Amino acid sequence: MGYAVVLGEALVDLLDTERDGERVYRQAIGGGPLNVAVGVARLGGAAQFVGSLGDDVLGGRIRTFLTDADVGVAGAVTVPAPTTLAVVTYAGPEPDFRFYGEPASYGLLGPDDLDLALLEGADVLYCGSIVLLQPGTLAAARRAWSLATGLRVFDPNVRPRLLNGPAALEGLREVVAEFAAGAHLVKLSAADAGLLYPGEPVEGVAAYLRELGAATVVVTLGAAGAVLAAADADPVLVPALKVNAIDATGAGDSVMAALIADLLNDGEPTDPGGWVERVAFALRVAGLVCESPGGATAMPTRAAVERRFAA
Repeated sequence: MGYAVVLGEALVDLLDTERDGERVYRQAIGGGPLNVAVGVARLGGAAQFVGSLGDDVLGGRIRTFLTDADVGVAGAVTVPAPTTLAVVTYAGPEPDFRFYGEPASYGLLGPDDLDLALLEGADVLYCGSIVLLQPGTLAAARRAWSLATGLRVFDPNVRPRLLNGPAALEGLREVVAEFAAGAHLVKLSAADAGLLYPGEPVEGVAAYLRELGAATVVVTLGAAGAVLAAADADPVLVPALKVNAIDATGAGDSVMAALIADLLNDGEPTDPGGWVERVAFALRVAGLVCESPGGATAMPTRAAVERRFAA
């Protein structure tokens, strides 16, 4: 088994919660790609995080957290900026994100900061999330994508509050098409699909991304499961098991983490049925994540998933 490189953002979430009758913010290390890297490691895979970290105490905590989670940080660079904060509020278990900090510490990785040997040696490369909205980091992602010799996986992980008008949305839509065209796997949420392609059913979005060139597409639907489009088969619904959800933060990231971990273990499935089994397991991982206060600390081990969903 080789390793996965996860290129993207790491930041600190301030999670809105209640303690002793007062509203408080619980600090948690997060960022979608960081969650993915930690999730891969917790599920038994080897992961390397590539991104930019702030030069403050919080940036140091992120680096230590990744190291303690057995995620490699050889490709993580420290930049002269305070760590970006994401204030997270909730309507039920679903999180809403607002970002604070300029310049964005996660957006300062440039193409020349990449460890080329680390990228070329990876069995899986993940790119995506909000770094796609930062010109320098987008250029770094494009260079990494072009250098990848293994499987390429992509997740747009759209954050609407970072899109400043129709032109920004159209620009992101073009970036998504660009990366999807060369992807072995694209994972996105129904919310992502609705924002990028308004009015289109998720099955149509999955089929469209495959037409662009993506080999396999997974669209997560929350409690309803996920739509899978693989090989030449029609899109199918993979249902999710019922769980006691309290916080969906990181659930979609855990789906991607599980899919990457299985790609590292066993490569690409050779038929749609194999993908159904992989997605079903990934949804169990996400279900367990939703039963805990969210983020990277909620990413489970494979043994924990098996215990929770034992027949």
